[in-house]
Amino acid sequence: MHQILDAYENKKSFYLYTGRGPSSEAMHMGHLIPFIFTKWLQDVFDIPLVIQLTDDEKYLWKDLSLEDCQRFAVENAKDIIACGFDVNKTFIFSDLDYMGKSPGFYRNIVKVQKHVTFNQVKGIFGFTDSDCIGKISFPAIQAAPSFSTSFPHIFNGRADVQCLIPCAIDQDPYFRMTRDVAPRIGYPKPALLHSTFFPALQGAQTKMSSSDPNSSIFLTDTAKQIKNKINKHAFSGGKDTVEEHRQYGGNPDVDVSFMYLTFFLEDDEKLEKIRQDYASGALLTGELKKCLIETLQPMILAHQEQRKKVTEETVRQFMTPRKLDFNY
Repeated sequence: MHQILDAYENKKSFYLYTGRGPSSEAMHMGHLIPFIFTKWLQDVFDIPLVIQLTDDEKYLWKDLSLEDCQRFAVENAKDIIACGFDVNKTFIFSDLDYMGKSPGFYRNIVKVQKHVTFNQVKGIFGFTDSDCIGKISFPAIQAAPSFSTSFPHIFNGRADVQCLIPCAIDQDPYFRMTRDVAPRIGYPKPALLHSTFFPALQGAQTKMSSSDPNSSIFLTDTAKQIKNKINKHAFSGGKDTVEEHRQYGGNPDVDVSFMYLTFFLEDDEKLEKIRQDYASGALLTGELKKCLIETLQPMILAHQEQRKKVTEETVRQFMTPRKLDFNY
């Protein structure tokens, strides 16, 4: 990370790379976090961004048809574009589509494949002898966008442009492998910025699932659905009775409503006051949930309004390989 910031101070550019595995049409709030952060980074540093849609990965791992995976990629691209990315600075690509259009991308995949052994990927990802060979070779496909030569139309063939990857913590194994292999194939190591674990509504020990609509707040949810989900399903760190809660206070560290506010409430002072009031018992669980509802409802409504403006033509513009507004 310090190398990227040092390079930036010396007027050397870098680029951003993040992605999404399109396993369903609807994305949830947890999926949105890396994109909100990536948008902020792009605005602050004014740099190119590439976004990988791993429709090939979802075909290999899930019981989905290729056509479904490609369709989900387009639908997810609409949600990503609705975050406000600039079409002149952002390239979104589907693996199934881009692989055949970019020899540079495929060359980098093959370089990574040659320098990572089966034993290594078994150790990192837990592959077994019964996994299909597509899974075993896939990590190289996620690694390749970390290298600027995968995008000759953007970087004009340059191999020295450094990459910063904002991503969810569960993607770390892929990029540890990438950082290990990069110097051996003549590229700079990518830098990583992880977003912390985003819990399901039922608590930190449970997993969000696209097949369980009550496990998370989805970007397609109505204001009423958001309110009902949080009131009924958000795990509480409060006590069993109002009297106990007033006396002993709640535990914000396990309370899902508070955890969600740490991601989405912009005002740090207000967040700290909520933490103190909840821990002291001055703020009840119902009042804390109300704070979260009032934070998420306008945010999701605004996202839905932006998504309505994204047409098939808009998606095509973002996903067409082209020169961006940068000179390399």
